[in-house]
Amino acid sequence: MRITVSSDMDEPVARLLVEELIRRGHDVRAFGALEPGADPRWAVCSQAAAREVAAGAADQAVVCCWTGTGASIAANKVPGVRAALCTDACTADGARRWNDANVLALSLRLTSPPVLKEILDAWFTAVPSQDAEDLGNVAHIGRLDADRGTA
Repeated sequence: MRITVSSDMDEPVARLLVEELIRRGHDVRAFGALEPGADPRWAVCSQAAAREVAAGAADQAVVCCWTGTGASIAANKVPGVRAALCTDACTADGARRWNDANVLALSLRLTSPPVLKEILDAWFTAVPSQDAEDLGNVAHIGRLDADRGTA
């Protein structure tokens, strides 16, 4: 799977994230502080990673900042992106299952190495729901993206 990763700071958990994704067999492209010379601002690098998903150049993205909130906000401004801030495996599972989230947002402050691995395990094993209500909610989010700029 092609995955873009962004972080506004070159923190150990961000480096571990890249290493873990590669270890799991994913093709990883880094943005922000993880890419020498790139703009490390969370709004800029999160948007760049999310745009790759929306454009089809990446299958998913993981965006990181100190709390994860700014990274998720910036990613969610990209039409077609459904970013979810996940601090535990249960939330990651639900985000993939019920929301068909395609961008995982992480807190550099709260995510320990063991929790990171649990979150990734849940994220990559969860399958998006085929329940009519869940599909309807995801479709509604898609329509909200399509309506941007017309309101």
